[in-house]
Amino acid sequence: MHTINTTNTDLEPLSPDLPLPASDLATWREAIAAAVVPLEIQAKPGTTFAGHIRSSAVDGVGVYELLTTAHTVRRTPKLISKDDSQFYKLSLQLSGRGILEQDGRRAELGPGDLAIYDTHRPYALHFPEPSRTMVMVIPREPVELTAEQIARVTATCFSSDRGFGRLINPFFVELCNSIEQLPGAYGARLVHSALDLMVTMLAHELDTRSGGPSSPTGSLHREIREYILNHLGDETMTPASIAAAHFVSLRYLYTIFAEEGETISAWIRARRLEHIRRDLVDPIYAQRPVSWVAGRWGLHDAAHFSRLFKAEYGESPSVYRRQRLAGGSLAA
Repeated sequence: MHTINTTNTDLEPLSPDLPLPASDLATWREAIAAAVVPLEIQAKPGTTFAGHIRSSAVDGVGVYELLTTAHTVRRTPKLISKDDSQFYKLSLQLSGRGILEQDGRRAELGPGDLAIYDTHRPYALHFPEPSRTMVMVIPREPVELTAEQIARVTATCFSSDRGFGRLINPFFVELCNSIEQLPGAYGARLVHSALDLMVTMLAHELDTRSGGPSSPTGSLHREIREYILNHLGDETMTPASIAAAHFVSLRYLYTIFAEEGETISAWIRARRLEHIRRDLVDPIYAQRPVSWVAGRWGLHDAAHFSRLFKAEYGESPSVYRRQRLAGGSLAA
């Protein structure tokens, strides 16, 4: 766990009138840029900025608790490089108010509400009063929704008092409250569960939002992806069998995925490898052979699987597992 405190306070509600040296805002900007991505950060006019971070990194996902005085954050086009790592951020408002703007939408967040945004496109966050928030910084790769799908639900308020938010949002609240325990042996399971819950909420929103039905191609694409995820363990699944199951031609299936800039075979392979990677560092499966874990997700050829895994993650599956399970820690 990492803590940055630009004040001498503990985790108490911050006063906008705390007497701080002018360098504290600069320190905060540097800390946020080093931890996540560069941002423009400005204190509310007439106030002095104060902030406090607690954080943990678990299996590539950063979990941050931020206590701040009133301020504004902007991710501007000039701060975004095509070579930057691409992340999604899930923001959960714990106290105070937050306003998120991205993709032409504006989400007003009160305590218990959450929203998602994309660091590879401009956004703004406004905190008009002292606030406590939890932010999860999530690499794009493990998220089982397309970038186009995520773009349709950025800056959408998922309220804690309706829909799936009544069930899911409290889980994220408790995740933040347990931030010190996340680097432990079972922390990765909690973070993976959080990601699965997030995808469930976003997928439900995509299916039910009132902004109009999605295109037939988009609906079919989503249906095909869900079918693939439900059959990852079936080694006989092929593009041809997937096309047949959905009554489309193989050429049309390839076209649907090509519109997202990927191939269906690459997407299946990436999803299988990600599930295998998760299981390899899961203490629940620590006594299971690597071959068993790979076979669980449809990769039964040990030599072929090992080559794929090393090409994706830079290490053999056994070395990757041993290093991350050593000492019972799954911290990244």
